Amino acid sequence: MDLQLTGKHVLVTGGSRGIGLACARAFLAEGARVSLVGRSRANLDAALAALKAEGHGATAYPCDLTDAGAALAMVNVAWDTAAPIDILVNSAGAARRTPFDELEPQAWQAAMQAKFFTYINVLDPLIKRMGERGCGAVVNIVGMGGKVATTTHLAGGAANAALMLASAGLAAAYGPRGVRVNAVNPSLTLTDRLAEGFAVDARMRNISPEEVLRQAQARMPLGRLALPEDIANAVVFLASPCAGYISGAVLSMDGAATPMVV
Repeated sequence: MDLQLTGKHVLVTGGSRGIGLACARAFLAEGARVSLVGRSRANLDAALAALKAEGHGATAYPCDLTDAGAALAMVNVAWDTAAPIDILVNSAGAARRTPFDELEPQAWQAAMQAKFFTYINVLDPLIKRMGERGCGAVVNIVGMGGKVATTTHLAGGAANAALMLASAGLAAAYGPRGVRVNAVNPSLTLTDRLAEGFAVDARMRNISPEEVLRQAQARMPLGRLALPEDIANAVVFLASPCAGYISGAVLSMDGAATPMVV
């Protein structure tokens, strides 16, 4: 299927690793122009080098997205010096998993900064520009923690739930201006962040991280955890004109682990 993404400018936050980098690869394979955003210059350089070795070029912008002013400046530079941004994929930031009895107010605040505001600080100025231009697509990669509460991810799950509401509301608000907004909720996906979460779970349960992984895989109806590429494939489709009548959707991607009607 031709996803009609050739020449589109895609901004991917959290694009230096994990799901974000997998999304960048998928868009590049479709002929899109990709700009990566990440906190670490070293990680961005490593991502650019990997993409170059695969025959792809991309642009990178180091930025601390918890800083609204820095995020706005990055959006302005990417828009003005590269090209107007057609697609935003938000994959930056993740709240640290914390056992419930170790939660304090500061942990809840940190979770909102790490997950919610890293998205909103880019989304707010950019969706307004898209609306003025009369076209655009946004895909927010959120997480199943906002739909299914787990005791090691309550603060981060609350941030995820807030992002889902913002995604649905902005889809309704900006639909008349030609902008679509969708959210994707991956469950356990094999990334570095997941390894950190498994370490917390292992400590709580007094077992090894390897055993946590084995048990997690055994619980999945499909017999495996998600790969970053699994999520990227859905994101690229939702961002494309082929999904032109999908907006305000919240797509659960947990391999049928949680039977639900949404």
